[in-house]
Amino acid sequence: MKDQTRAPLLEALERMRHDRLVPFDVPGHKHGKGNPELTAFLGEQCLSVDVNSMKPLDNLCHPVSAIKDAEELAAEAFGAAHAFFMVGGTTSAVQAMILASVKSGEEIILPRNVHQSVINALVLCGAVPVYINPQTDKKLGISLGMSVADVQRTIAAHPAAKAILINNPTYYGICSDLATITTIAHQNGLRVLADEAHGTHFYFGKGMPISAMAAGADLAAVSMHKSGGSLTQSSLLLCGPQVNADYVRKIINLTQTTSGSYLLLSSLDISRRNLALRGEEIFEKVKNFAEYARAEINDIGDYYAYSKELVNGDSVYDFDTTKLSVNTLPLGLAGIEVYDLLRDEYGIQIEFGDLGNILAYISVGDKNKNIERLISALAEIRRIYKKNNKDMLESEYISPVVVMSPQTAFYAEKRSLPLNECAGEVCTEFVMCYPPGIPILAPGERITPEVIAYIRYAKEKGCVITGPESMDVSRLNVLKGE
Repeated sequence: MKDQTRAPLLEALERMRHDRLVPFDVPGHKHGKGNPELTAFLGEQCLSVDVNSMKPLDNLCHPVSAIKDAEELAAEAFGAAHAFFMVGGTTSAVQAMILASVKSGEEIILPRNVHQSVINALVLCGAVPVYINPQTDKKLGISLGMSVADVQRTIAAHPAAKAILINNPTYYGICSDLATITTIAHQNGLRVLADEAHGTHFYFGKGMPISAMAAGADLAAVSMHKSGGSLTQSSLLLCGPQVNADYVRKIINLTQTTSGSYLLLSSLDISRRNLALRGEEIFEKVKNFAEYARAEINDIGDYYAYSKELVNGDSVYDFDTTKLSVNTLPLGLAGIEVYDLLRDEYGIQIEFGDLGNILAYISVGDKNKNIERLISALAEIRRIYKKNNKDMLESEYISPVVVMSPQTAFYAEKRSLPLNECAGEVCTEFVMCYPPGIPILAPGERITPEVIAYIRYAKEKGCVITGPESMDVSRLNVLKGE
């Protein structure tokens, strides 16, 4: 057992600072002295450790000392064989685990409600997606997890597939039967990848859904900066015992910066120590906050803050009760409309709003008074803004019509068409509401009248739509000659 009270990177940075080194290296601000405005804004202590790789601080691309020690502590804390510190967000971790698992032309099985980073990775490596369309909850308008039976059918129909990717959990807190799916995949020779962008707390909280490493997955991308408390853009890539970690590092080094931020790296080290020592207590508090808020919000009426009652043993195998996911459709308001009201009228910034739901992200940094403020604001929004819901769109998920691989479509000859002329064409770019960043359209998919209607409705409700070259999404790039 390693000493989880240690923080090797923090210790190395403190030693460096006390050594009073004279910097003749980058960054050019030289411990903040060259940029007084930035130093005044961020603080001298912050700028003094915004430094470059050097012998006492190790090197992220080839760690042999402080970073290596910190990664080994993280691996033990998360129950992994190896852990990589990532400074390009969980996007870089997701892409690295896919690039390390499938090559051009090889098949990877995944749910269609994946984050854009997954399909971006397929654009980069040329692997071919085999989508499992998730079941949906018509009342809530959300995608659920992957059914075990659907996974079995898909693996049987695609015996050459090399890997399967699973969301653990989804943005809304829905968990698939990860352990069973992992067993089935391994029996058929598939590598199991888990997108755990929203599941850091599964490794430390009591009574949480199973984590990817505990379920036997091969690789997992974990957003420490979300529920783990580290700085934005810092993340972990975890490896199981059957994975060649040295090869994974080579893949990571293809795209990750050679100038890793020691602010991000040290935040991973410090946050790992905090979770290893106090994680169970921290996430029990978070869970209690969420349970209280859920009960109070459901008492308001016309909101539905959902939880474990959704569990059906399959497509909703478990539910993350730290997630405060709230359906707003009975109110006659889209989730994005409630999101905007909370921010603009009540000074409350929640995580996201889509066409039927909002997500308020609760963490150990929250206080009782903030939870009460959110509850009160939602009650007032109901009283003031409630309207008839007869014209509300029922579901956020549209089954895709896949024509070709994302890489083939993305790099193909293309032409730009007005949105209202795109029906029947093959899209060559992404279209998504962000957050949550799940594509409405991905390269290689047929543009249907249903998709066009969805985009128009999302724009009308105020969703931020990203991806296309046309910033106002008035046009789309489509396959030339289609």
